[in-house]
This record gives sequence, C-alpha cells and structure tokens, in this order.
Amino acid sequence: MSTAVHPSAPFPGAGADPWGEWPLLFLSAASGAADAFAFLCLGQVFAGVMTGNLVLLGISATGAGEHGAAPRVITALLAYGAGVACGAWMEGRLKWPLPVMLLAEVALLTAGSTLWALGPLASPGGRTGLLALTALAMGLQGRIRSTPTNYFTGTLTGLVGRAALRSWGRGDLWVAGRLVAVAAGAAAAAVTEHLWPGAAAAAAALLIETRHRTRPAD
Repeated sequence: MSTAVHPSAPFPGAGADPWGEWPLLFLSAASGAADAFAFLCLGQVFAGVMTGNLVLLGISATGAGEHGAAPRVITALLAYGAGVACGAWMEGRLKWPLPVMLLAEVALLTAGSTLWALGPLASPGGRTGLLALTALAMGLQGRIRSTPTNYFTGTLTGLVGRAALRSWGRGDLWVAGRLVAVAAGAAAAAVTEHLWPGAAAAAAALLIETRHRTRPAD
C-alpha cells in the first residue's frame, strides 16, 4: 500500500521541480541575499538559516558571542516559524496557488526593503522588527516549496554523497547550481550593502520577482 506524499514537503534530493529549474535558482539566490542582508545589517543573525540561528542561540546562552544577540535570534526563529505556519495555512486551508503565495512573500520583502530604503533603521527595535519581517518571508518560502531553496545542508550532503558514488544524474547539475546561486545572492547583497546601503534589502525581493517572470505558463 503506497503512502501519499504531501506535494510541498521539503526533500533534499535532486528531483525536478514542477515549476522548472531556473526559477529555483532565483529563489535560492533570493534566500542567500536575504540572509546576507540580515547578517550584515540587522545584527549578525540569519533570516532563513535556522540551524545557524540555533547555534548562535546556544553560544549566546553561555554568555559568549556578540552581546545581546539572543533576543534577535529568538525573534528570527519565531518569525520564521510563523512564516512556515502561514504557508501551511495558505496552502492547506485556503488552497492558494504557488504564484499567489510567492507574491505574498514578495510583498513582505518589498515592505522590508522600502522601510530600509527610507533610511536605515537606527533603533534596535526597528531593526529587530525588520528582521522579523524578513524571517517571516523566508519561513513562507521554506514551507511552500517542494524543492529546498533556503536551507542547503541536506542538498549539499545528498549531492556530495551521489558524487562519491559516481551516481550523479542530469538533475544534479541544477542542484549544484542552487548551491552556487545562494552564494551568489549573498555576494550580491553584500556588494549592494557596500556600494548602495539603502538598497541592501531590495535584492531578495527583486530576485523573487524575476523568478515570476521566468516560470513556465500554467
């Protein structure tokens, strides 16, 4: 007897995504950009890499690491979890299609980039609020994708394992591309933050909007 698999359950393997591979590269780059912005501008925590945040939380609990990081880490964890819950509700209860849910993510990131562009937030509370907004968007993306685009440890593990066994398939080139894309997105956000600080938060929203332009027709 076969067991039904939820179509949006994340998996670390190589399989093809029904929305095509190019859009996944843009989404992966967007997640890298969002995490780079959060780390560089919002207090050295991550918006989407919750494994890293859990490590930072453990370090903070010992009194080591950056002073005052724990509240920011907890904010990111809670906001990411809220994004995941919202994504599950949108898909499971409201039956929203994937493009609409991704537009909701774009709206969150655009709101955050607008707030940042109006003038880098000086108060700790303002930056924490922007961190929550960005992590909420990343949680939404993490829940609604069938192929991981904002956490990559399992992706890297599977890819290297298949390489070691010389069992790479054609799809693994796209999997490797997603790993490159997340680093490229982070680099793009870092360069933007250096050259044009007010636009540092915009990269993720722009990349996801480009993803919409590259998706196949319904």
